[in-house]
Amino acid sequence: QVQLQESGPGLVKPSQTLSLTCTVFGGSLTTDYYYWSWIRQPPGKGLEWMGVIGYNGFTFYSPSLKNRTSIARDTSKNQFTLQLRSVTPEDTAVYYCARDIAGEVTTTPRSLHDYEYWGQGTQVTVSS
Repeated sequence: QVQLQESGPGLVKPSQTLSLTCTVFGGSLTTDYYYWSWIRQPPGKGLEWMGVIGYNGFTFYSPSLKNRTSIARDTSKNQFTLQLRSVTPEDTAVYYCARDIAGEVTTTPRSLHDYEYWGQGTQVTVSS
């Protein structure tokens, strides 16, 4: 059973960088053909896929966020991270990390159930 756990600060000031970590238990980031995503849900809105890092370290980002987003991994800790630069209050959301089924990348999720595994989510508020 794979488990994912998000962690990071719950409050970020405007113009700063939001940094979150997803720790993976019961599975490896380097297992072939699995892709690990960051998704967010602003209040009152649907899910927004932000980007993905694959088993081979490949990264791909949402076109609307690619200029501000970086995803990286530390395989020794079995963690992958999200950095979102120059945040504004519009970046306030619950942030989730998730894993797709093998060989797939879900970029337009309607529900977290579109992924095979996902974390409980972490609330991030952007406010001065």
